[in-house]
Amino acid sequence: MPDTKESIPVVSGPENEEYLSLGALFLEMVKVIALAIVIIIPIRVFLFQPFFVQGASMEPNFEDGQYLIINEFGYKHTEIPGVGEVIQFRDLDRQDVVVFRYPKNPEQYYIKRIIALPGESVAIKDGIVYIFNDIHHQGYALDESTYLAKNIKTSDMTKITLDEDVFSVFFLVFLL
Repeated sequence: MPDTKESIPVVSGPENEEYLSLGALFLEMVKVIALAIVIIIPIRVFLFQPFFVQGASMEPNFEDGQYLIINEFGYKHTEIPGVGEVIQFRDLDRQDVVVFRYPKNPEQYYIKRIIALPGESVAIKDGIVYIFNDIHHQGYALDESTYLAKNIKTSDMTKITLDEDVFSVFFLVFLL
C-alpha cells in the first residue's frame, strides 16, 4: 500500500522571524517584572522565607551552611498598611523547629526547637529535659531521641517557669 502522507516542509528564515520594536520589548519586560512582583512578594511575605543555617547547634538535623525554605503560612501575624492584617491561625507545638529573631539583636536569626510551651516549667537534670505543666505536676522527661544523638548531653539547668506568652526553645535562647 502506498504511503499517502505528505511531508510538510519546515520553513525557516528571516521572513518567518518576529521582531519586537524597542518599545514593545520594554513593555514585555515591564509585564514580566510586574508579574514577578505580584507573585513573589506575597509568597515571600505570607508563605515562605529562605534561610541559611549558621552554626552547629542544630546538628545533626540541620548543618551549618544548609539552605532552608521556612514555611510561615498561618504562623505569622502580618499587618498590611492601608489594607488590614493577616492574623496567626496556627499554634506552635512542642518539638517544632522555629526560626526567629534574637530578642537582644533583632538583626540576628536563630533556628531552634521548642521544648516548653507558654506557662510550663522546664528543668534539665543529668542531661534530661523535664517538663512540668498542668497535666504533669511532677514533670515528665522529654523524649529527644528522634533528633538528638545519644552521646550529646544537654547542660543541667534549674527549674524555670515561662510566662504565658513565651516559648522555651532548645538551649533556652530567650534566657540569654
